Amino acid sequence: MAGAPVSRDFYYPVPTLDRVLITFIVMTGFFMAILDTTIVDIVVPKLMGPLSTDLYGIQWVITAYMTAAATGLIFVVSLAPRIGYAWTFLSGISLFTLSSAMCGMAGSLPYMIFWRVTQGLGEAFIAASAQTILLAVYPPERRGLAMGIFGLGVSFAPALGPTLGGFLTDHLSWRWIFLINLPVGLLTLTGGLFFLPRAIGRTGRFQFNPVSYVFLTAFTVSLLILLSKGQQLGWFQSTLIGTLAFVAALSLVAYLASEFFSRRPLLDLSIYLIPRFGLTMGYQFFLLGFSMYQIFYLLPLYYENLKGLTTLQAGLHMLAFASCIGLFSILSGTLSDRFKPEYLLLLSFLLYSVVGIFLLPRLNYYTPALRAALYTVPLGMAIGTFFPPLARIVLSDLGPRTGLGVVLMHYQRFIGGSFGTAIATNTLTYRTDFHFQEITGLQNPVLVEKAIRKGAAFLQPFFPPSLALHKAKALMFRLETLYAASYAFQDTFRHTYYFALIGAVFLSLLLFRELYLARRERKGVRL
Repeated sequence: MAGAPVSRDFYYPVPTLDRVLITFIVMTGFFMAILDTTIVDIVVPKLMGPLSTDLYGIQWVITAYMTAAATGLIFVVSLAPRIGYAWTFLSGISLFTLSSAMCGMAGSLPYMIFWRVTQGLGEAFIAASAQTILLAVYPPERRGLAMGIFGLGVSFAPALGPTLGGFLTDHLSWRWIFLINLPVGLLTLTGGLFFLPRAIGRTGRFQFNPVSYVFLTAFTVSLLILLSKGQQLGWFQSTLIGTLAFVAALSLVAYLASEFFSRRPLLDLSIYLIPRFGLTMGYQFFLLGFSMYQIFYLLPLYYENLKGLTTLQAGLHMLAFASCIGLFSILSGTLSDRFKPEYLLLLSFLLYSVVGIFLLPRLNYYTPALRAALYTVPLGMAIGTFFPPLARIVLSDLGPRTGLGVVLMHYQRFIGGSFGTAIATNTLTYRTDFHFQEITGLQNPVLVEKAIRKGAAFLQPFFPPSLALHKAKALMFRLETLYAASYAFQDTFRHTYYFALIGAVFLSLLLFRELYLARRERKGVRL
């Protein structure tokens, strides 16, 4: 069965050796940018002391990066046609490498935040151009393979981050999670200057709508800060969160009005009217952003906070999961050149459903760490099989609008991922409190008091009586909290799949459309 038809309007032929080198250069730069995101997430608590701040202050290290990357993507849509995607990529590598070096030398929170903003802009330039360059240098009949290779960066890098981050912080220092980008960035920049075709996507045009950009940026920044700070501030009990929600809603309405009445819109949103593009992007938004990103966020917390593993141990237990993502990304990409990518998406969803229904909800405190790692192996297979056919469908027939499609994919990844992380945080906190109340409410006070006194009696040979009693009560509280957290993780893992079911609606419509068109084609009706 042949793969989906693709457009040849966006193909720049290059020799095979050059294509291999371009793939290596582009993927090295993109992998570096995506990997750095999850590495930083893992070591954020270790930055509080060196940067003289608290947990709430250090969260701006992540929030600043995320908002800069999302808003930078929007600007790249206008800039890339002017200078070409090669120079866009090289500019991103330069920004990212320089800012990584500066972050590695940071000694204060404001200094770190400034350079994290610059680093986020660098990732925006890299993400928007890397995938477009890969699509341009691969012939249409081999673009599934190109998207499989690209899937290594999108899916494999976030899963590998905890392992590498744990190794660097345990054996070197937190500064090396930034400084390691310096040699990689310089190598990528040098290779790109020699081998990247400068003509890719360059039209000399710079169509930019500053009014729409201001409104869309205000919406993006307000929404991302709202989602990242909502749990900390008590959501809509906070005046700041309410204000941010109002600004986000008003900015979105103003942006849509500006685009509707403008002769030169910032983004050509009519691209969503292409059925395959619109349906697949809806599927990506909910499955990747709302569901998979919750799992990326929860797994390190499960291993470290509940199971008590170190950062490096947690990363090693996620290594099989990450390896399966990488392996199946390549395999799925190759298969999407030979078979209908819609059917590979269905296969991925079915496997993801098995994991989401039967395996992930089993993870609790008593699950052996090795068994937990084995449970995530089929999850890695499902995620690895997900991205290449999805990208193949989304970008297969956009022609000159391929760059816009790439930017919208990554913009949705940022927004959906932010929603997913916020939902996971809120669900985990709420269910922990719920189960703690349930556990303490159902306990027999007489038996609890008896257990505490027995514990105090056991500790009295080592501590004074009053301290022994205090420690016994603390142990009981710790046990209650542990049980509550264990049940909460099971609930939260279960809830991640509910959002996948929303995405399944879009997948079903996509499949029904494909079957309908195939049936008409078999009957000889001209499409």
